[in-house]
Amino acid sequence: MSVDRLVEQPSGRGLVAIPLALIVVITVADIRSPTDVHLGPLLVIAPTLTASLAGPGLTALVGALAVAAQVVIAALHGGLGTTNHIAQITALVVLSALVVFVCRVRERRARELVRARSVAETAQLVLLRPPPRRIGPLRVAWLYLAAEDDTQIGGDLFAVSRAAGASTRVIIGDVRGKGLAAIGEASVVLGAFREGAHRYATLPELTTALEVSVCRDLDEVADTEHDPGEHFVTALVLDIPDDGARVEMINCGHPPPLLLRDHRVIVLHARHPVPPLGMCGLPASSHHTDPFSFEPGDFLLLYTDGVIEARSPDGAFYPLAERVAAFPSPSPDVLLRHIHDDLVRHIGDQPGDDAAFLVVERTAAHHLHLPHLPVDGHHRLGSDGPPPPAPR
Repeated sequence: MSVDRLVEQPSGRGLVAIPLALIVVITVADIRSPTDVHLGPLLVIAPTLTASLAGPGLTALVGALAVAAQVVIAALHGGLGTTNHIAQITALVVLSALVVFVCRVRERRARELVRARSVAETAQLVLLRPPPRRIGPLRVAWLYLAAEDDTQIGGDLFAVSRAAGASTRVIIGDVRGKGLAAIGEASVVLGAFREGAHRYATLPELTTALEVSVCRDLDEVADTEHDPGEHFVTALVLDIPDDGARVEMINCGHPPPLLLRDHRVIVLHARHPVPPLGMCGLPASSHHTDPFSFEPGDFLLLYTDGVIEARSPDGAFYPLAERVAAFPSPSPDVLLRHIHDDLVRHIGDQPGDDAAFLVVERTAAHHLHLPHLPVDGHHRLGSDGPPPPAPR
């Protein structure tokens, strides 16, 4: 069963013993020190440290304890009326109040971020529905890495759908742009694909319908205010029949897929490339398919340009085809796990662009299983196995 790993963060409440211990240590040290040595101002460390471990309520409590300890020190070192002790107590009260205020603002921001991520996850379930793990004779695994930390989806898209006949239609695409601004454009393509996948008998008819839909609706959803440039979508559309090894492909300006067969990697360049979807000013071109053989035991690796354009700290692009050839691939999820780990090591940081993978394996047995996949976290993996660790 496919599950998302939930990383449980240890509670900071138990660590509050550290600032409490600091209050005791600083107070005892100050009381035992000569009267001309003033360690009381160090008590501000306690509420400051608590703010990083707990909420504003506990921070305020520790701040009050720190002020009380300063009062005890003042009473034992010359009395509360001395100018020095009054200044120290006042400064500690003001600084503790500021720390509590900042902690409250941070907690409010954290709640807003949780709500935003919840909305993003809901949008992902509606828009970028997780493909089935098994559909017909195919096993499917997928991975999505969003470039923006606060979002779960962006401009990359993919979908898998059954056609009217005994075949499966697959699309993977990349909207010009990234993040939340590109979601509307991705929704146009995905909606047109899901509507047309079972309606049109041939792949050229489906691709033509996608072009018509994008040209009609793209201007209404594109973020032309912040991005006045051209808006288009690169896409790769496949028709994979249940019987036979012949697969048809139409490439609309998208990076070529990789075919993994017997530990060899074959780059499937398009012989009849088509302009990206949404280039409505160009002359209409006939859509010719590029057929290739997809046999039981083969893997198809579809990806977006955020993968091959990912740079290492020294500026080198990620050599996907070269790296994939060295990875074991007993199943789609294992292959994705190796690619994910290697890509994260190559980048060394958060990806600068949205990146998506879709791995399809042809098996000998026919299955049609459409499970619901739970979704959680900055990246998404749909497969038979657990997802890779979060890139940190």
